[in-house]
Amino acid sequence: MTVLTGVWYEVGGEGDPVVLLHSGVADTRMWDPQWEALTASFRVVRPEFRGYGRSPWAADGPYSDHEDVARVLGGLGLERVAVVGSSHGGQVALELATAHPGLVSRLVLLNAGCGLPETPDVEEFGAEEMRLIEAGDVGGAAELNARTWLGPEAGDATRARLAEMQRDAFEVQLKADPEPERLRGAIDLAAVAAPALVVGGGHDLPYFRRTARHIAATMPNARLVELEWAGHLPNLERPEETTRIIVDFLTG
Repeated sequence: MTVLTGVWYEVGGEGDPVVLLHSGVADTRMWDPQWEALTASFRVVRPEFRGYGRSPWAADGPYSDHEDVARVLGGLGLERVAVVGSSHGGQVALELATAHPGLVSRLVLLNAGCGLPETPDVEEFGAEEMRLIEAGDVGGAAELNARTWLGPEAGDATRARLAEMQRDAFEVQLKADPEPERLRGAIDLAAVAAPALVVGGGHDLPYFRRTARHIAATMPNARLVELEWAGHLPNLERPEETTRIIVDFLTG
């Protein structure tokens, strides 16, 4: 467990390198259900974005998540990696693949974002989250995220774990003074040539179901898998099944 350029990360296992990029409603703990299985076969790196978990939300100037990830990988001497990204982590994976195409060998994108304009479902969620935060109800905002982003397969313990991760992130970010400027990276889906598995969830918000189909239709070497049972975070909802999907693609 190490900190580089303000970003906490963990490395485990031996073999071909795999990077796990967490969702914007969680931190690296979301990958705990996959950690043992993946580190048994791969060298796995899981960084925490600034403002999440053990990475403070601080920077000396404007920063970007994908360049933070690139610096972590450079510090580890990794020149070619497979990247598994969930939600915001999937968007960061696409930014990384656009900016550093030679770095990314394969992509697994779990309900990833790609910068499409927001639709009413996402706008309504964002407005309610902001209302709760502004009212000082951080716990209520965390519970809203757990209700929104987990599908029916998730149990009570998983919902409590996600709410805890989101509450921790809110608290880290609310303490930032001053707030740093996070820059978004460019995404050129048509230029991302790495083989990609694009996973969508049948119980996810319509915005992300549409996004998954758009990504798969635009990237030249992408395959779409729609999991009818899944919400936004399938690796927490059916951990073993999602782990098999990831490993089968990475080793196929």
